Amino acid sequence: MGAVVEVERLVKTYVRGAGPFRAGETVTAVDDVSFAIEEGETFGLVGESGSGKTTTGRCILRLIEPTSGAIRFRGEDVLKFPPVRMRRARRDMQIVFQDPFSSLNPRMRAGQTVEEPLIIHGIGSRAERRERVAELFRLVGLDPAMFDRRPQEFSGGQRQRIGLARALALEPSFVILDEPVSALDMSVQSQVVALLTDLQRKLKLTYLFIAHDLRLVETICSRVAVMYLGKIVEMGTTASLFAAPQHPYTKALLSAIPVPDPDAPLNRIVLDPKSVDRNAPLREITAGHFAAI
Repeated sequence: MGAVVEVERLVKTYVRGAGPFRAGETVTAVDDVSFAIEEGETFGLVGESGSGKTTTGRCILRLIEPTSGAIRFRGEDVLKFPPVRMRRARRDMQIVFQDPFSSLNPRMRAGQTVEEPLIIHGIGSRAERRERVAELFRLVGLDPAMFDRRPQEFSGGQRQRIGLARALALEPSFVILDEPVSALDMSVQSQVVALLTDLQRKLKLTYLFIAHDLRLVETICSRVAVMYLGKIVEMGTTASLFAAPQHPYTKALLSAIPVPDPDAPLNRIVLDPKSVDRNAPLREITAGHFAAI
């Protein structure tokens, strides 16, 4: 099928503490990251807070500008797009943000939120846009009669459905899901994950699924990359990575997954930072399974 998105040697640095009389300290949030996402797959990007996974996702969409590297969408380098071309590309690449409570404008009604991308891109008449919004509401499991409600009148799960409807308004083929269920109750999480899976099948979507909850990753992702301090330290099929983790950080992450049996022995692995070689390159351990060891 071929790659929809290719990320090559992506770097993002920030300067912290700069002032009139000091140069400041350079902080590398994303450090030489490379991966590809195939057509129709769900590719997981996992790691603890501060590992660089969200920054990577936002660099792909150029919501923040990378320092260096290449990002190709269907073979075209996104970083070379002029503003007009980048605007068109945003119809194909969308994002669902982590927090459904802060990602929606409290002053806008739900229908206006979903309609906004259509207005920005000049799509359809007012009546056609209204019909499209109703269609999107039904697609994500909301009643179109809720069009005029404000975000504060919805539950967290419903708000995330509104955010998803907004992301799908322009009929993208690639969607970044940035911890889309981490702010939701466990019972609601399963409903939203089931919806995401159903929409992927119906609309032939390709997902980048950013998360720290490895149980969800194991359920929804076909391949996974593990990030640690800005670098990818392990990458492979979900089955291979969960069955035979190679990197010390991956082993520590997997050992922290809660088990349903309260009497089961705890086998928590505490990561020793000294056991991680920051300069080790990714190498193929088994077919399609890479680790920086």
